[in-house]
Amino acid sequence: MLAQEHQIQFSAFSGLYDLIVPKDNLLRKIKELIDFTFIYAELVCKYCPNNGRTAESPVRMFKYLLLKTIYAVSDVDIVERSRYDMSFKYFLEMSPEQEVIDPGSLTKFRKLRLKDTDLLNLLIGKTVSIAIEKGIIRSRSIIVDATHSFSRSNPYSALEVLRERSKLLRKAVYAIDEGMKDQMPKKNDSDDLEKELAYCKELEKYIESDQTLSLIPAVKEKLNLLKETVEDTQENYPLSKDKDAKTGHKSADSSFFGYKTHLAMTEERIITAAVVTSGEKGDGPELPKLLEISQNNGIEVDTIIGDSAYSGKENLELTGEQDIKVVAKLNPSLTQGFRKDEDRFFYNKDADMFVCPAGHLAIRKSRQGKKNVGTNQTDTYYFDVEKCKICPLKENCYKPGAKTKTYSVSIKSDMPRQQMEFQETDHYKDKAKHRYKIEAKNSELKNVHGYDRAISYGIENMQMQGALAIFTVNLKRIIKLIA
Repeated sequence: MLAQEHQIQFSAFSGLYDLIVPKDNLLRKIKELIDFTFIYAELVCKYCPNNGRTAESPVRMFKYLLLKTIYAVSDVDIVERSRYDMSFKYFLEMSPEQEVIDPGSLTKFRKLRLKDTDLLNLLIGKTVSIAIEKGIIRSRSIIVDATHSFSRSNPYSALEVLRERSKLLRKAVYAIDEGMKDQMPKKNDSDDLEKELAYCKELEKYIESDQTLSLIPAVKEKLNLLKETVEDTQENYPLSKDKDAKTGHKSADSSFFGYKTHLAMTEERIITAAVVTSGEKGDGPELPKLLEISQNNGIEVDTIIGDSAYSGKENLELTGEQDIKVVAKLNPSLTQGFRKDEDRFFYNKDADMFVCPAGHLAIRKSRQGKKNVGTNQTDTYYFDVEKCKICPLKENCYKPGAKTKTYSVSIKSDMPRQQMEFQETDHYKDKAKHRYKIEAKNSELKNVHGYDRAISYGIENMQMQGALAIFTVNLKRIIKLIA
């Protein structure tokens, strides 16, 4: 059962917040900037209105997850910090003496209340509406790009992740008392995951038995991270891989296993749209969705700034219909290319190769035909046939016994003249200078708010992680621009 939303309950100690929480505190600024009751309105249907015990406020639970994203710590540590950090209690709208939640409630909130909720578009739309209301967004350009996130199961196996976390915990203990090296439980030397889990549990139990040691913040933080990893591994390790993640390619020689988040951002560095896909997806095909979401969020767009992946003929036709300029270098394979299976084979601009439906990158390409001699040229991309032989998607793609697997793109001789002329203008060159801004935003998401790696399995959890990370960076940017 869900009670009606209410503000901080009356307490004789509530006046402490005015004394303890500074006016320039980030959490105070966020609380003053945004009314979080929209979360209540979105989630109220997920609760029973008249049965069961009173549930914790969905707004407060959401704020706990937001704090976890801002400070990049575990559920246990964010709840523990909210026990004594007055800025946290003020942000959570708790009275100073009020008791905190059980950390396990956050897991249930994510799985039961946020499931099937389009949190990504909800949170982006909210921050964009605030930015428009505050008069922050003045440009009519959006900058587009994609950033990758590693899956939890890559590049390390579940066993390797457990070993890394247990190693960090031991190092934290040795930094305090090096003499404990000989007293620790014997490490697991085998590659048996069950034995590694048993060792981690034994290590947890041993450290928790020393109450003085386990309460030291540096040790406690690493202990809680190991516990969280053990619990998640026990729940998910029967799956050999993250079922929604796929192999993507950052260059011809570099790959990753995970997800891509396709972003659109204004010149003021406010993210206006995001689409999360598996790692092998191309960047260009997501442009129509990013444009539509940005426009639905109230952004007037007359220019799109991106790299060559966005200069495909479909994108140029779509933007041409809306009189939108595309600041992206023309790529013959995309702009002039005629090819089959456009929705299955994706162009990877970093490697300058096509990627097959299974996520395998072409190993080489060749061009047939002569330029400007009557007939169109053809780019042929060659794939590793040994991978094709064992590929689960080989049906209707690879003919058994074939010695090669190729994918061809016919290059038409006519280049879009209007776009070529636009590339030579000062306006194009001036707008192209803004593209670096989205690279900086990607870096902030990854290096400050942990978006370089998925914290759980599945694309829905990746979308939830992206929603909170983007919500955080947008709020911070709005606060900075207002100041």
